[in-house]
Amino acid sequence: MVVDLLTHASTILASYERAEAELIGKPVVLSDGKAGTVERIWLDELHGLRISIGGHFGKWPVSSLKLVGPGR
Repeated sequence: MVVDLLTHASTILASYERAEAELIGKPVVLSDGKAGTVERIWLDELHGLRISIGGHFGKWPVSSLKLVGPGR
């Protein structure tokens, strides 16, 4: 049981780190038309993965991404 929980937690953290590497610094467009560069990501227990976009106040669910451009 403990080993299963540790494996599950490790999988979540690895996915989070992969999402950071793939999204931070990338230009994006959200489904509501906001556009900018991903500055940070968070893991929110109620909403899942959320992102902040440079030039826009707030955090949005990663599911609202409509387009991700090439990075720097």
